Amino acid sequence: MEHAEINFLEIEENGKYEEYIKHIVNECFKEEKLDKKNLYINIVLTNPKNIRQINKEQRGIDKETDVLSFPMFEKTEISKIKDNQLDIFGDIVISIERVKNQAEEYGHSFERELAYMVVHGFYHLMGYDHMEETDKVEMREREENILNKLEIRR
Repeated sequence: MEHAEINFLEIEENGKYEEYIKHIVNECFKEEKLDKKNLYINIVLTNPKNIRQINKEQRGIDKETDVLSFPMFEKTEISKIKDNQLDIFGDIVISIERVKNQAEEYGHSFERELAYMVVHGFYHLMGYDHMEETDKVEMREREENILNKLEIRR
């Protein structure tokens, strides 16, 4: 089963992005033992203007960002999802321009930054956060574990 649906909002469609993202999402589902579940993530790739508008409308924050995640389940509900229940796991919105800029800023590849945004968004959908230091450490460990399994290095 494909666990990701990729949509392009006011940016050019790119099959390489789509294939790459689906590969990353499938690894995330496998690692978290959700690969047998009939779930998928809607991923929207867009530009800074649109992600700012979505951030303003959905979160009341009038600011551009790199990635937004909108989970459909609470952390405690995830283990109760039935295998045959077709459902959306959540939405992730990624600003491709920000991915490019941050890759340059951090001195690594576009692919590594895009992978990180997808994995980061996935773990927000899983109910992880990075507001408190202990939560941040746990989330970062999970993110790095996936990136290492995919052999995506800095």
